[in-house]
Amino acid sequence: MAAQSHEAWRARWLPELDAGIAPYVDALHREGVETFESCEGGHGHAYAEPTVRFAGGREEGFRALAIALRHRFPVQAVRRYWAVIDGEPSGPAWELTFWRKAS
Repeated sequence: MAAQSHEAWRARWLPELDAGIAPYVDALHREGVETFESCEGGHGHAYAEPTVRFAGGREEGFRALAIALRHRFPVQAVRRYWAVIDGEPSGPAWELTFWRKAS
């Protein structure tokens, strides 16, 4: 991904993200991971734990995991999932969950 493209994304979207997940999303996006949903998790949030969801083929989850581990992020799990929307499976997509919020 071109640096200018990431910087434009960063200026527009990073301030909108939960503070406890923003550094994870920023690092993944900077390396070309197509994130589409994230949450720092916990009481009052959409997810129980910090979560980043992203698109991609079979290999993308492992690429995102490698990026996260290279940054020493506290990865809990990498998952491939199919959401059920209106009674039909949709996907697949990926998600990374983390043991704790970013500091």
